[in-house]
Amino acid sequence: MLTSPVLEDRTAQAYAYIPFTVTMAEMQKPADAGFPALFAWLASHRLTPIGAPFYNYRRIDMARTLDVEAGVMVERAIAGDHPVQFGTLPAGQYLSASHTGHYDGLLDATAQFIGWAQDNNIAWDMHAAADGDHFACRLEIYETDPREEPHPAKWLTRLSFKTTG
Repeated sequence: MLTSPVLEDRTAQAYAYIPFTVTMAEMQKPADAGFPALFAWLASHRLTPIGAPFYNYRRIDMARTLDVEAGVMVERAIAGDHPVQFGTLPAGQYLSASHTGHYDGLLDATAQFIGWAQDNNIAWDMHAAADGDHFACRLEIYETDPREEPHPAKWLTRLSFKTTG
């Protein structure tokens, strides 16, 4: 189930991440390998995450590979070291909606979300290139920790994509 999309203004926010290049069949890898390594690194450097973990889709070529960051917002950025890096989620207008249910439903929910944006003349802050679509910020925020909520029907994921607005 997807909520009605809403436009919202977001301020710039520091975040920590581990980058991955994966195929669609490997989409679980950033979560399985990235999130544990990221949170362990942050803890060892006494940095507390603020907010839920997310995927930031930087480049998408569904037929080949995707550049995905397994990330989390932090109060402040410090110098990272391999594999952890820091960046800033850009300020601006975002279109957001929430999906409730198993992650298997996110592909359909995202297609519905993108369709709604097209129907309402909302454009993403992105550019197309030979290697795929490059996004300024395209977040899939995992609001529910499956270790704490075992029922997939209750998992909440927020889609939040930067627009050109």
